[in-house]
Amino acid sequence: MCGIVGLLIRNPEMRPRLGELMLPILVGMSSRGPEAAGLAVFNAQAGARTQASLFSDAKGYDFAPLAERHHAKFGDKPELVVHGQHALLRSGQSGDVLRAWLHAEYPELHVLAIGHAIALYKDVGTPAQIAQRYGFAQLAGTHVVGHTRMATESAVTPAHSHPYTAGEDFCLVHNGSLSNPYEIRRMLEPRGIAFETDCDTEAACRFLEWRTREGDDLHTALKRGFEVFDGFYTFLMGDATQLALVRDTFACKPAVVAEHDDYVAIASEFHALAHLPGVDDARIFEPVPEQIYVWKA
Repeated sequence: MCGIVGLLIRNPEMRPRLGELMLPILVGMSSRGPEAAGLAVFNAQAGARTQASLFSDAKGYDFAPLAERHHAKFGDKPELVVHGQHALLRSGQSGDVLRAWLHAEYPELHVLAIGHAIALYKDVGTPAQIAQRYGFAQLAGTHVVGHTRMATESAVTPAHSHPYTAGEDFCLVHNGSLSNPYEIRRMLEPRGIAFETDCDTEAACRFLEWRTREGDDLHTALKRGFEVFDGFYTFLMGDATQLALVRDTFACKPAVVAEHDDYVAIASEFHALAHLPGVDDARIFEPVPEQIYVWKA
């Protein structure tokens, strides 16, 4: 049992309050996921610089030399923002170049996400602890994808926490359990797609991102997923400009959506959405099984 969290702000005047409005939804899902939590925040109006979200297992890790070595290597002075064991590196290099350099020079660091619009934070602890640790209430942007985790099949570590990412500006969170993740891995690994954990959610994330790189839009990729994924799932995905939500044919993993002129909010249970401004005027509904919902930022 886990909790999913999504919020897309339609009203530009409310985007500076993204974190403030999202936080009660995330904390409200604590009973469904008290062991770990994560959040991907997107800014659809982000600039041209590539952002890498990094995590160190070592408390007190010194990220400062990373910026200096990046400058020496590329002649490009990056921006570095450190939040405890997390850091956000903004670089003028492409995502592929930056990822390869980080893996070669800093194998001790986890590259949680890369893209132009995404910044990602995840850690172990209660959702409230993690939100305070990384200042979630102060986040601004267009949309977020979040998750609270109760582990059922893999370890409780930051790497096993959600959201999972693949490629650039793409993430996925999952409530449920796939029965065929290793079948999906055997399909993808010969195509050069590498896996970092043994979590079933990573298989779904990498399959969908692979299909989008092969030319599918997200809607088409998800339709292909109905033929591939075996098990129970509610998936919530985000990319640079949209949120997408889908449930399997049995729809035994809950989700509730509140659509308002100012926002679209998603949670596993309605009580987490009850604080939102104007929620009494929102259209509240439970997503239909195997129907694909996509909202643009």
